[in-house]
Amino acid sequence: ALGSAPRRVFLALGRQEVAAFEAAPQHHYLIRSVDPVEPRLAVPDATYLLARGPFREADERALLLEHRIDVVVSKNSGGEATYGKIAAARALGIEVVMIRRPALPDVPSAETVEALAAMVDHFLVSHFLGPAAERGV
Repeated sequence: ALGSAPRRVFLALGRQEVAAFEAAPQHHYLIRSVDPVEPRLAVPDATYLLARGPFREADERALLLEHRIDVVVSKNSGGEATYGKIAAARALGIEVVMIRRPALPDVPSAETVEALAAMVDHFLVSHFLGPAAERGV
């Protein structure tokens, strides 16, 4: 998505997700994370910024301009706390690459506490207590 021509990329991702960008070392990366990225990326041009949001749109706009960012890469985490960078990028005409959330696993769920209790009872009987418990033995 970033292409082969060098670009100035703002990675607004968790520190666990940035390693994949080592495959594209031609870009300059501005990497913002709450915790330090360790080990650092094996790319020749990266700037690290430790900061915890939420960030205001005006501050995000200033950051994008100061670092001459061409493209923002962000997770689609939902919520307004992380939207400032997206709004700032759009206002400045900067491309945004949004990483889709992973699909949630298909797991049993319950709508009520009572339904959940019944599911737990069924699980315990079928996995630990066996058929004798169902008969009341």
